[in-house]
Amino acid sequence: MMTSVDTDLIRVLGDPLRLQIVTLLARETLCTTHLVEETGAKQTNLSNHLRVLREAGVVETEPCGRFTYYRLKPDVIETLAGQFADLAAAARANADTKRACP
Repeated sequence: MMTSVDTDLIRVLGDPLRLQIVTLLARETLCTTHLVEETGAKQTNLSNHLRVLREAGVVETEPCGRFTYYRLKPDVIETLAGQFADLAAAARANADTKRACP
């Protein structure tokens, strides 16, 4: 069984600021103002990263007056974690499998 990992999602989460955003959103739902305070990033830069996360399906938005709150979608992270767990299980199961050289 060939196991694959969602490389697009890894690319999205591979950015240090986006990973920091995801880590913060795992703890609580936050608005852009909170995320600017927590990360120290400029609002425009943060908004661009949030757009990437939203388009990748990692976060969802909730309008609240003039603010937009962001919430992490845990199912996406669980799916990725499951893909890595499957990959690790395949590696364990095939640890002694070696292809002969021609």
